[in-house]
Amino acid sequence: MRTSTKKNFIYNLSYQLLSQVLPFLTIPYVSRVLGAEDIGVYSYTYSIVHYFIIFAMMGLANYGNRTIAKVKDDKRKLAVTFKEIYYMQLLSSITMTLLYVAYLIIFDNTNQTIAIIQILHLISCIFDISWFFFGMEKFRLTTSINGVIKLLSLISIFIFVRNPGDLLSYTIILSGSTLISQVALWMFMPKDILKTKIKFSGIKKHIIPNLRLFLTTIGVMLFKIMDKTMLGIFSGMEEVGYYENAEKISQAPTTVLTALGVVMLPRMSNLYQNNDEKNAGATLEKSISFAMFASIAMAFGLIAIGQDFTTLFLGNGFQRSGILTQILSITIISLAWGNVLRTQYLIPKEYDKEYAISAFVGAGVNLIANLILIPRLAAIGACIGTVLAEISVVIYQTIVVHDKLPIKRYLFNTIPFLIKATIMLVATIILGMIIGEKVPLTIKLITQIITATSLYFILNLKYITTKLIPIKKYRQKH
Repeated sequence: MRTSTKKNFIYNLSYQLLSQVLPFLTIPYVSRVLGAEDIGVYSYTYSIVHYFIIFAMMGLANYGNRTIAKVKDDKRKLAVTFKEIYYMQLLSSITMTLLYVAYLIIFDNTNQTIAIIQILHLISCIFDISWFFFGMEKFRLTTSINGVIKLLSLISIFIFVRNPGDLLSYTIILSGSTLISQVALWMFMPKDILKTKIKFSGIKKHIIPNLRLFLTTIGVMLFKIMDKTMLGIFSGMEEVGYYENAEKISQAPTTVLTALGVVMLPRMSNLYQNNDEKNAGATLEKSISFAMFASIAMAFGLIAIGQDFTTLFLGNGFQRSGILTQILSITIISLAWGNVLRTQYLIPKEYDKEYAISAFVGAGVNLIANLILIPRLAAIGACIGTVLAEISVVIYQTIVVHDKLPIKRYLFNTIPFLIKATIMLVATIILGMIIGEKVPLTIKLITQIITATSLYFILNLKYITTKLIPIKKYRQKH
């Protein structure tokens, strides 16, 4: 792995940590101040505006990243490509913002004020050019800007969200910080790119290839957010609140894996563009091994301590989120496998159709499962639907690439991690039973976490000491 890629991974890991961990730090505070119902209101209204965000951005996070990575070495082509893609985004973002306003006027009569404030998320889509900087592999810049803004938003929450009625302030802080972070990136856009003139025909040529990835985005986002929408309709805002916090806890450990995918997408796109299949294949195999090593440990660990951790972290009013967290922990493994296949093979190799189909398979499974399970089991039903959807996506993607990649070898290499994680899981549960209520819950959890982590690392010592983590080092001259 080149030094620049290592640095980019560290920068993007920092970005993902700031994006996930800083808000994560506010969860116990916000849960206790606002309560499950207000958190449910925020989550539900955001799930609605997110449908409009999907159509505003049209899959540009991946398409823009990939396309910019391919032309970044040609300044003229880079400038033209950026302007063509951005004007397409500008038109769709303005259109969706206006449609959301129409939706608020015509249809939405509940939680109106919060729903109005959520429009700031849509407006931020007009200014979102993070895909350009990711494609250029300028992760340090985006990390620095977002780090400062995330930190300020964290401080603002502790200052301005003090009472049960402060949901409005909470919404303004979260949506406003998103907008500010997108606007700030424009200060660093090269001026020669902004001065470039383009033709409408240039914009048109991006529509069809972008729509292929857009279809995928629709599928992915539908089964990511339909849970909260359907929970709000069938079970009420309190169940949405329980589910929202459980989802945040279960997704927090995947930060490292998300960072790996974002960094490697432009790198792998460039390798495939230059027909460097050897280095691409070696990197992919090392990445999936690391993803399984990390995700299996995260999932099994959270299953072991999820109930106690959630109770301590969120407070006594959120015990129900404990079982939800344990169920959703299963998705950490499928998300890790799918993330590597998606960002390091399907998208760089432009298997957009196959990627889109996999997303709609997941959305279909999730919709059917939700319709059957949510009316009967509420948030537990939504969690089961999510697990089934994530697994179905990974199964389909694996089937698609099984004759192109050494999938059997990947799976065989995963077996030792599963065995060792099972030993860790059993040991952690037994330790928890032995400790019982003899010590405070905080001490019990710290003891379990340290023991589980140490045991898993000792069991995998050979892998850790003989492999370069997170991605296999390769030498390549440019």
